[in-house]
Amino acid sequence: MRFNFLIILTIFALSACQNNTGTGGNDDQIFEPMKVNYPETKTVDHTDDYHGEALADPYRWLEDDLAEDTKGWVEEENKVTYGYLENIPFREDIRERLEELWNYEKFGSPFNEGDYTYFSKNDGLQNQFVIYRQKGGGEPEVFLDPNKFSADGTTSLAGLSFTEDGSLLAYSISEGGSDWRKIIILDAETKEIVEDTIRDVKFSGVSWKGNEGFYYSSYDKPKGSQLSEMTQHHKLYYHKLGTPQSEDELLFGGEKTPRRYIGGGVSEDGRWLVITASVSTTGNELYIKDLSKEGSPIVPVVDNFDNNHFIVHTEGNDLYIFTNLNAPNSRLVKVDASNPSPDNWVDIIAERKEPLSVGTAGGYFFANYLKDALDYIEQVDLEGNVVRVVELPGQGNVGGFGGKWTDKTLYFTFTSYIDPSTIYKYDIESGSSEVYKRSGVQFNPEEYESKQVFYTSKDGTKVPMMITHKKGIELDGENPTMLYGYGGFNISLTPGFSTARIIWLENGGVYAVPNLRGGGEYGEEWHKAGTKMNKQNVFDDFIAAGEYLIAEGYTSSDYLAISGGSNGGLLVGAAMTQRPDLFKVALPAVGVMDMLRYNKFTAGAGWAYDYGTAEDSPEMYEYLKGYSPYHNIKKGTCYPATMVTTADHDDRVVPAHSFKFAAALQAAQNCDTPALIRIETKAGHGAGKPTSKIIEEQADKFAFTFYNMNVPVKYLKN
Repeated sequence: MRFNFLIILTIFALSACQNNTGTGGNDDQIFEPMKVNYPETKTVDHTDDYHGEALADPYRWLEDDLAEDTKGWVEEENKVTYGYLENIPFREDIRERLEELWNYEKFGSPFNEGDYTYFSKNDGLQNQFVIYRQKGGGEPEVFLDPNKFSADGTTSLAGLSFTEDGSLLAYSISEGGSDWRKIIILDAETKEIVEDTIRDVKFSGVSWKGNEGFYYSSYDKPKGSQLSEMTQHHKLYYHKLGTPQSEDELLFGGEKTPRRYIGGGVSEDGRWLVITASVSTTGNELYIKDLSKEGSPIVPVVDNFDNNHFIVHTEGNDLYIFTNLNAPNSRLVKVDASNPSPDNWVDIIAERKEPLSVGTAGGYFFANYLKDALDYIEQVDLEGNVVRVVELPGQGNVGGFGGKWTDKTLYFTFTSYIDPSTIYKYDIESGSSEVYKRSGVQFNPEEYESKQVFYTSKDGTKVPMMITHKKGIELDGENPTMLYGYGGFNISLTPGFSTARIIWLENGGVYAVPNLRGGGEYGEEWHKAGTKMNKQNVFDDFIAAGEYLIAEGYTSSDYLAISGGSNGGLLVGAAMTQRPDLFKVALPAVGVMDMLRYNKFTAGAGWAYDYGTAEDSPEMYEYLKGYSPYHNIKKGTCYPATMVTTADHDDRVVPAHSFKFAAALQAAQNCDTPALIRIETKAGHGAGKPTSKIIEEQADKFAFTFYNMNVPVKYLKN
């Protein structure tokens, strides 16, 4: 099903570099540790009662993002951090090298709307991608330039949704990286705004009902801080064009049917409104409403939150549902909408041992299977017959096997850790494909290798890991190594090329990505094995990956860095507090660091399926307290050189997590290695960040890491 949800602009970094001999860590020490004078951070006498235990929270005051003392603390911490970074001798060289690498044309896959073909393009160093369009074989024209949304590039395009005939467009914008969005409606032909902006929208797509109006979701605006106040009750609205937002019709959610996340989309044939509703990030109810019948009711298909269910296509009265009900690796089923309960579901694509995802385009389903975190795709007809196995350019990650049911062609991308993303044009009937846009990269994949290994975790579980580096490196234990992980929310880490990573690889670095439990690489059972009171498995898998890299001679504790963001920031925080001896550098980004209070902010309560909450039971409280990074910092310990990163507009994982963790770490640090926090301004959880800020942040991370490993950077500018 092609719902007219917001088309999220997935931009693939097609980067460039020249040969560079680089160096490992086998030189004598060349950098003296910098003395860091941290700001004085006050503590408060605050305790919380958890099942009869009084637990101190001395940095609770840092949760108040509106307070002047919090703002003052942020300013002082940034002075210290940027003062440290400015004294790294090669920091500016790295920034210039990254800027050089980024400076080439980049394209997004094209898509058709009405009489036009649309695509995104970045000339090189533009802060935001520009949307172009062309009619037939005509010259492309600029359709929408997000670089004009704000002077500094911090307002970004968050999505596009056209009407079926392509005449109207609703696009959303994010200001400063916030999850709160605005929706603007354009006449697509004239590019003129046609009515008032829809405001205060969050966690929402836009789905048109003909040309009359559209569905969207949001929460009531918080009375206190928009950054940190809880957002509990999502609401699905219908906005009729020509009427004020205050008159929008509430269809589902709110006080009568309280749900934390609600989505609504119209089937491609315009007949069905499909509603998904959930209270956490896993498991959802499923409802349908027949839009062809005036006053038709909202009918439940699934009335519980035990599994995931999404309608991907409709054909007349038949609903095609992607589900993991009685199928941990997922399946595709069909049911008649007149009696849609699960008892009547019939398999179209049955469950296999490999996890499944499904796209639709051109009258077919595209079944994407993950085999040890690598993609394998079959083209399947409506009866479930495999038409062909799609021939891919190699082993890696593909994206884009989806489009309109009437499309004749689709565009997909292929990438790996050493293959820059290339866009291919695929003929749906013949199965033939050809290169549409090849990367402009000067990076030479032949000089690098990327291989998959399997290592053994603490409890004997075999875990896959991809290891990427220059060909011919010596396994002498002295290669600077970056270990990156996530391990949560059923998210799979599949191979992908990164512009920023070139600076690491060309200077002799090893880049390793394990597929930890908690992810989706082996289906729902793999996911569950890293949730709630199994969460320690994720950290054990990550620590075991580091031990494997050391045992195999790739690196040693003096040259091993760990990195991750969001849930991956939690991963880094837990690993460095459990095994501070194992790592030289830690880079936790926008991490969930206070596991006892994460559910008190914004939509954090929705993460309880993965984490559990301190309120659930005394046992769950003790388990969370046992690994919560903020609560496991111990005075008198020498922790790795750490640079925490967060942003002042992050309303997904509020910056208070990072503030409290950094304050506690600075107070506890018992050696000369730095414990810094870098707080980005006018930025959020990561989406929509302008190119200039991305380059600056990546340069600072690499400079900090190389410096604290005593690894000289051999910079080569073209």
